[in-house]
Amino acid sequence: MEEELLVARAARGDQRAFERLYRANVDRVYGLCLRMTRNTDTAEDSTQQAFIRAWESLPRFERRSAFSTWLHRIAVNVVLGQRRSGKADLAVTAVEDVDDGPVVFDTPMEVAEIEAAIDTLPEGARDVLVLAGIYGYSHVEIAPMLGVAEGACRAQLHRARKLLRERLDLEARRA
Repeated sequence: MEEELLVARAARGDQRAFERLYRANVDRVYGLCLRMTRNTDTAEDSTQQAFIRAWESLPRFERRSAFSTWLHRIAVNVVLGQRRSGKADLAVTAVEDVDDGPVVFDTPMEVAEIEAAIDTLPEGARDVLVLAGIYGYSHVEIAPMLGVAEGACRAQLHRARKLLRERLDLEARRA
């Protein structure tokens, strides 16, 4: 309820209300940008751009989703826009549309090792894994964020899980 009031006040130009929204969301937005870009400077710039765009677009925010969801979509769009301006679009490779369930870690593993393995994933697979596995978005929500079909989103998550298992050598650890 408090968030709704802050959004309404910020939409009318209340900078203090927007500051509170910023403080409540900046860490998660930065984390999302960092995981997608793998570069602290780019993530900081993306985070700043996302909040600037949110401030400018707030009067048009339709409140069909939570403010944080809307803000994450803006952040994803900023990151994807920066990628497009810096290099060619990467094609999404279609693979079998299978939901193979969550990756379960049966052995103790350093968080840094998992993060390092995620960082090595191809951009499309990493983006979907971050949005679905870390931030909890559904394929229905992720597909429009990334501008891909829902099936491609599922395929990329399947690919990410497979590659992550390989990189972490999970099959050998279970033996």
